[in-house]
Amino acid sequence: MAILWLLMALLMLSFVLLSLMRRRRGVIEQVPPGHPDAADPAAYGFVRQEELDVRMPGPDQDLLDVLELVQRTQEYRAASQLLAGTEAEGERRWQRVQAFAGAAALELQQRPGGVHETPGGQWLRVWRAEQPKDAGGAAVYAEFLVQQAWRTSTPGTGDFRIIMEEARDACAQAALLAPGDPVPYIIELSVARGLGYSQAEFDQLWLKILDRAPHHMGAHLAALNYWCEKWHGSREQAYSFAEAAAARAPQGSLLAALPLFAVFEHLPEVTLVTGFYQSEVITRAVHGALHAVHSAGPDDPVLAHVRHLLIFFLVRAKRWQEAMHQLIHADGHVGALPWTLSEDPAAEFAVYRALAVAGYEANGGTPATLPG
Repeated sequence: MAILWLLMALLMLSFVLLSLMRRRRGVIEQVPPGHPDAADPAAYGFVRQEELDVRMPGPDQDLLDVLELVQRTQEYRAASQLLAGTEAEGERRWQRVQAFAGAAALELQQRPGGVHETPGGQWLRVWRAEQPKDAGGAAVYAEFLVQQAWRTSTPGTGDFRIIMEEARDACAQAALLAPGDPVPYIIELSVARGLGYSQAEFDQLWLKILDRAPHHMGAHLAALNYWCEKWHGSREQAYSFAEAAAARAPQGSLLAALPLFAVFEHLPEVTLVTGFYQSEVITRAVHGALHAVHSAGPDDPVLAHVRHLLIFFLVRAKRWQEAMHQLIHADGHVGALPWTLSEDPAAEFAVYRALAVAGYEANGGTPATLPG
């Protein structure tokens, strides 16, 4: 009899653990193909999972063309020309700097070099050596160092600090080459988080950005990380920062969506509350983000970032039609939160997309009834 009770207890424990695992943040069980609840995303014209672009959140054909050319020829001049022709204060320059730095870092990771092999990303080193006064190259190199620190070292270690200190010097050099460009200071926001700037030091850095680009969404997203509970602030400070930015956002600015990013950064690892994603805090943040998306220009470079995070929350809140509306605009590129936190961003995105389609169709929706 004692053995029977033990087996029953173990069975009940296994159900509890399974429930917890399924409710962890960002993890949703996928419906297997052929299951009665499965739906076909291809019926809506969505891109196949293996063809999803994980390099960026949304389309930027000029950047893609230049990236392909640079990586094929290992010649940097097209990248230099593209950045020289990109508005300094806008969001797109920051995203392009990140993309070039990320490409160089990934190349180096894939080909670290050796006695008879040239390391990957050599075109960036040549760019800095041949054009030391090129502000674009200086910014890309600074961001490259930041990404290298996070990719290859552990925060708090000596190696991490050495690379971050070098990145801070590179940011200063880039800032001298382009006094009105906010990008070198935005890059330094990540350095501030990694090196643990005091709040007074961080405020001084933040003021330099506000002087140059007060409504820069990318800068606010980078600054929000510093104020999060897991870094150098708290939930209250992060929420306060995000809500203040949203309140002063001009018409058409995506800053109104910043509170949703603050909510995401503070989601619990385990959710046991039924209807958690329909709670007042999350619902209010989602509505703010939906309003921001509706008001923003269709060519806003940050629009895709907001749409992807909305997909995550709308699916979890079982707001299927609204999730589908965001999907038809965001599908194809998945280089954004929350998918980039996964080892396989395309697969993670595909799970949520399939759930949105299944939920939409379970409530009577069809490709013909989906509004554009």
